[in-house]
Amino acid sequence: MLRAAWIAALAAGITLPAVAQFARPEEAVKYRQATWSVLNQHFTRIGAMTRGRVPFDGRLALRDAEVVATLARLPPAAFGPGTDLPNDHARPEIWAETQRFRELGDRLVADTTRLLAVARTQDLDQIKAAYGAAANTCKECHDAYRSH
Repeated sequence: MLRAAWIAALAAGITLPAVAQFARPEEAVKYRQATWSVLNQHFTRIGAMTRGRVPFDGRLALRDAEVVATLARLPPAAFGPGTDLPNDHARPEIWAETQRFRELGDRLVADTTRLLAVARTQDLDQIKAAYGAAANTCKECHDAYRSH
């Protein structure tokens, strides 16, 4: 419980000053790409367990879920004005459909928070269900807003 509180405090502390910390739009793009990359690595590990590709290890699933739930909160700060650069994987629709994009981001945070909660139970069936919901949110957002 203390570990989760520490991670939540860290995420809040990182998110609040993030908007002001980007001196250049390129830094914001690198920040969000790096965040998505690390999130994907940990999310994929959980997925491998839920699909039976690797043996289920509840302790590792919990650690990965903690990272995923924390990182899911970070990218919105890096989607500010002027960060729609050609070297990014983001489609222009992100800036035209900000409300829908924000809603999907909020849904990802809710889904990954739920994944973390069920990872604490060590119940693989519950983890599979929560992972599936989060994966669907990822896919919906990628289909709409990721160029490749």
